[in-house]
Amino acid sequence: MEKRDHVYWVDALRVVACFAVVLAHCCDPFVARFDSNPQEFMTGVFIGSALRPSVPLFVMISAFLLLPVNLDAGRFYRRRMERVLCPLLFWGIVTPLLYFAYFHSGIWPTNLSAENYTVSATINKIAMLPFNFNYDITPLWYLYMLIGIYLFLPVISPWLERASKKDLQRFLILWLSASLLPYLGWLAPVLGYTGNYGNMGLLGVCDWNAYGAFYYFSGFLGYVVLTGYLSRFPLQWSWSKIAAVSIPLYLAGYAVTSFGFLATQRLFPGDYAHLEVVWLFCGVNVLMMTFPVFVIFQKLRVERRFRKWMSALAPLTFGIYLCHFLVVQINYDWIYALSGLPPFLKIFLIAVCTFAVSGIVVWGIRKLPFSKYLVG
Repeated sequence: MEKRDHVYWVDALRVVACFAVVLAHCCDPFVARFDSNPQEFMTGVFIGSALRPSVPLFVMISAFLLLPVNLDAGRFYRRRMERVLCPLLFWGIVTPLLYFAYFHSGIWPTNLSAENYTVSATINKIAMLPFNFNYDITPLWYLYMLIGIYLFLPVISPWLERASKKDLQRFLILWLSASLLPYLGWLAPVLGYTGNYGNMGLLGVCDWNAYGAFYYFSGFLGYVVLTGYLSRFPLQWSWSKIAAVSIPLYLAGYAVTSFGFLATQRLFPGDYAHLEVVWLFCGVNVLMMTFPVFVIFQKLRVERRFRKWMSALAPLTFGIYLCHFLVVQINYDWIYALSGLPPFLKIFLIAVCTFAVSGIVVWGIRKLPFSKYLVG
């Protein structure tokens, strides 16, 4: 019975996390205004900063649903890879073609650059898919990362089952320490660090070595371990204690994320590498926001009247993630032209329309044979 209850809260969390991803991408064009429109920039930053836990939550949801791994590695890889590689290939080819068609349709004026939507540029985007994602398929960066997580799950699963509570806590402490490294990278030059041979990497990182001291305790793997820990040792806290811990923790993380982004934009105008530091999904401030959301949903008991809706929407979320990016662009192009609406209303209107349209598209695709190879 407990596992069935968990499915309902996981369904709810999947829907919330998916909408948060869509809403975050709707903020991006407004954040990109910077000094040209401070009101739109600030609105995008303050809304977008609140949504940074969305991707980590997706990782934790996957870990919760797949751990412990009870299949042999070969069967696990075969099942998982076909659910990721096939959608990656399909949307990696189809989305640039749809962008090309949309740009040349002339339906609405768009901020897309003409040089990126020539025939040769579109062919090149598709040809480079084995190497990495491109702008048109920006959200698919997640699939490349997810493949790595899937490859490691059968390796780490036995340890997660056997490790003591103290051992798991030790790993999480090291992971928490690693999440501070981006900020240490800012501090080190102030303290006089000049790097090695022009490389500003820390703790052993240099031109011939990308693997620093905390490399194996960093990144999204920490969210997998955190999920394993919370699954084996769920917090037996009352709602009052959860609120007393979660609300200040989330607000502190949000303050660092939002005001840190604003400060970074002033200190390093136009430097996207520095801007991304406070928005990193594996940074300590985003971890501070992600943990409270997960534990709140883990304790949540979804009312019976909402279970049907959550169970119907949850299977659509991966497909919505895969296809929503172009829909955001299209909705932005026509909704942004609406005069009189404040930026926050435009952002939410774009998000709601995008989520609804993408959901309908995925619902239709799921009616097709072999749809699991298209939308997971």
